[in-house]
Amino acid sequence: MNQEKIGKFISECRKSKKITQSQLAEQLGVTDRSVSNWENGKNMPDLSLWKPLCEILHITINELLSGEKIKEGNNQEKWEENMMNTIDYSSKKMKQKNQMIGFILLLSGVFISTLGLMAFHPDSHSCSFSIIIGILLSTIGFFPLIKSKSSLKNFIFTVLFFLGYMGMILCLDYVGVSYNKRPPIFSTTITTIDDTIYYDTFFYDVVRCHKNTKKETFKIIKNQKHDNETIINICKEKF
Repeated sequence: MNQEKIGKFISECRKSKKITQSQLAEQLGVTDRSVSNWENGKNMPDLSLWKPLCEILHITINELLSGEKIKEGNNQEKWEENMMNTIDYSSKKMKQKNQMIGFILLLSGVFISTLGLMAFHPDSHSCSFSIIIGILLSTIGFFPLIKSKSSLKNFIFTVLFFLGYMGMILCLDYVGVSYNKRPPIFSTTITTIDDTIYYDTFFYDVVRCHKNTKKETFKIIKNQKHDNETIINICKEKF
């Protein structure tokens, strides 16, 4: 579909009917800028506007899509060609729209994840919930941005993106516990024993000793079951 040719044809037909861009825009319920963009070949009128536009300009939809007047003998051939071009054009526009939505979702997910890390306390449900929501949104947004035509490759790339994003968050969480001395974000269970808190995560465990005191420390230990006595003894050990 030659947008420049179609735009030039719209302009010629409009001028032959002694209609200004403003008048055409008013009759179609669009802006002057939209008509100008059509005639400059920057974009095409929406599908819903094809019929009223053709009625105003006294042309057929077949002629509109061809960008020229069609002789009687060429109608069928041109119609078939224009139908194929229209389907191709619609597919491209739909893909562009999906990619734009995907890009917005991707950025929104990153924003929500970052907000969760910065705005909420690490051991609160709001923190972990917002991060998970952010990762899922980003993953959904990433899918339409993949250019591969293979559904299997798209699925694999999306899964890799999710695992990579989740892995990065888990690494940041581990660094936060190790160096910033804070609770882990993703805890399956939290056990409180006097001034000691035990955080059980998927990959490692954390013991918070002497909470809210000057002696407060965070000790990372192996991921295994620990009874209350063992947890208390860990706080007594020197690391």
